[in-house]
Amino acid sequence: MTPTELPAWQQLASLATKLRDASLPDLIANDARNQRLRLEVAGCTFDYSKQRVDGAVLDGLLALASARRVLERAGGMLRGDIVNPTENRPALHSALRHGAPEAGDDIKRDVADVQRRMHQFAQATRSGEWRGYTNKSITDVVHIGIGGSHLGPQLVVKALAGYKTTGLNVHFVANIDAADLQAALRGLNPETTLFIVVSKSFATLETQVNAATARSWFLERTTSPEAIAQHFIGVTTNLTAAVEFGMSESNLFPLWDWVGGRFSLWSAVGLPILLSIGTDNFNALMAGAAEVDHHFASAPAQENVPLLSALLATWNYNFLGAASLAVLPYDERLALLPDYLQQLEMESNGKSVNLAGEPVETHTMPILWGGTGTRGQHAYHQLLHQGTRAFTADFIVVATDSRDALEHHNWLLANALAQSQAMAQGHSTPDAPHKAVAGNHATTTIVLNELGPRQLGALLAVYEHKVFCQGAIWDINSFDQWGVELGKQLAVPIYAKLAQDDALDTGSQEQQDAATQNLISHIRMTRAKKTGA
Repeated sequence: MTPTELPAWQQLASLATKLRDASLPDLIANDARNQRLRLEVAGCTFDYSKQRVDGAVLDGLLALASARRVLERAGGMLRGDIVNPTENRPALHSALRHGAPEAGDDIKRDVADVQRRMHQFAQATRSGEWRGYTNKSITDVVHIGIGGSHLGPQLVVKALAGYKTTGLNVHFVANIDAADLQAALRGLNPETTLFIVVSKSFATLETQVNAATARSWFLERTTSPEAIAQHFIGVTTNLTAAVEFGMSESNLFPLWDWVGGRFSLWSAVGLPILLSIGTDNFNALMAGAAEVDHHFASAPAQENVPLLSALLATWNYNFLGAASLAVLPYDERLALLPDYLQQLEMESNGKSVNLAGEPVETHTMPILWGGTGTRGQHAYHQLLHQGTRAFTADFIVVATDSRDALEHHNWLLANALAQSQAMAQGHSTPDAPHKAVAGNHATTTIVLNELGPRQLGALLAVYEHKVFCQGAIWDINSFDQWGVELGKQLAVPIYAKLAQDDALDTGSQEQQDAATQNLISHIRMTRAKKTGA
């Protein structure tokens, strides 16, 4: 039975008709309801009181979760059941986290071995025991990856910069645009620079090109191919390609096919995090995520934070017509959170066929976007308050501030709370309609008691498990991403024509449509005019 055929879904559709025009301020006035909608886990409070739900809707959503067996299926994921059927794989990112539910002694041993090697390598680099080929200590780390091999580590390193325990400077490169790599390399000394190349296949186009250019930069300045092994390490499953690149097999860290890229910051992909914040803080990050894993596995449905987050999102997207989710962190350290969540949620659940390969009968993941407050208030908040599109929003705030800037912090928090209040309450101005604010917009406010490793680990794990729950509700596979492959395939013959590479160019004009052929011709003609060729 498809989700929309379930009695629980149909009951929710009926409730949505009645509640669509209900007053959110009236709902918020019921404090007993508000208490039911405030949950805590691992130093994070999730306040759902400004969601447009009443007791009947909450009961209906829980009935939907029961009908879809969401928590039962979550238990299977945590045990290592196949939850990615198109690739016949489990999804065991939780097994990477200390004390998390794990699937078998073999996986436990593999994880422990890699984590031991990670910590040994990080300690040797941080202490100066690991040195460059001229016996100088490492001062800079350049992490080369893209997508899941990039977004998580970059977010965590930036967010936890206040927990940095080393003088190492970490730089991140992802874009195939040469400007990204050039900016990272500017001013670096190859004798004191370590490169971490992250690619499960060691064939990801952007990473492959950037790594090759970084190696050329290194060789031009050192003229020492033998030194590559001391300055380049890899996180990959393709040991052969990494060794051919010049890396030493002893300096390679494996990835497993049961960890998807967007869930991989807890693996060796997270080496830059460990290098930056050290063992204790990295373990605290893991522990915060593991607390959420245990909560997800054991908390009853009505108190289960990832499940309730997913159910309320489903209510907003599928029953109240919200076309987007705005992620609004009111802390500059979390500026990269919307970017990270875009991949986590949209790549996971941006699907149009169900597990049976049939078209879905309802919308799945909407557009996720956002940015930091208060800058957003002077840009896109105008659309949120007075625009015509339905949306929902997550406000993320940090209750305490250790940076001795209480006035700034109080204003930051005041603005966040005021914005969520304005979205809920609105403002009626009969004599000045251009000043009216409709309100009645559903939002969630997430309060971290502090922005530390434990709380950040917990926050990210909640969003991860929310993704699984929504996929289970919609009957889709949250762990594959076939949609991104078509453009990659089409890029190869286009590159051949732009580069005039006969080895890659099959000569078939049918590989591009007429509009694309015209653009290729225009670019080549523009280049020819500039070079005089």
